[in-house]
Amino acid sequence: MQVSIVSHREPEPLNLEAFERLALFVLEMEDVPGMTELSVALVEEDEMARLNERYRGVPGATDVLSFGCDDPCPAPGDEPITLGDVVIAPAVAERQAAELGHTIERELDILLVHGVLHLLGYDHEAEDDAGAMAERESALLDAYEGR
Repeated sequence: MQVSIVSHREPEPLNLEAFERLALFVLEMEDVPGMTELSVALVEEDEMARLNERYRGVPGATDVLSFGCDDPCPAPGDEPITLGDVVIAPAVAERQAAELGHTIERELDILLVHGVLHLLGYDHEAEDDAGAMAERESALLDAYEGR
């Protein structure tokens, strides 16, 4: 599995290696094929607002967006399958962390897991689906922290 993390923030104060380890852990726990590629981008709040408006029609920044590939199928040769992109706005995450009473690192981990689960087909539109997604997020984070 390949995880590419790109920060569009300078300087980047976050531990990107730890973020990559969590993404790889989630992909492994979800039995994602080994020849899979995931991209994660950390963006400024204004960029997230542009993306949110453009792709969801919702004004303002959100915390995380997931962009799945239209048809993630095996690529020819030894090229990896592209799962999609997770885009996270750390400034939004920082405010949410303060409101929820936990660290920015914890909030970013939650958002990363949430975004990856969206790419894997989880949804939270219906109440039952939201509960299943929340349970899976918690189980993955607990398992990661308990290693």
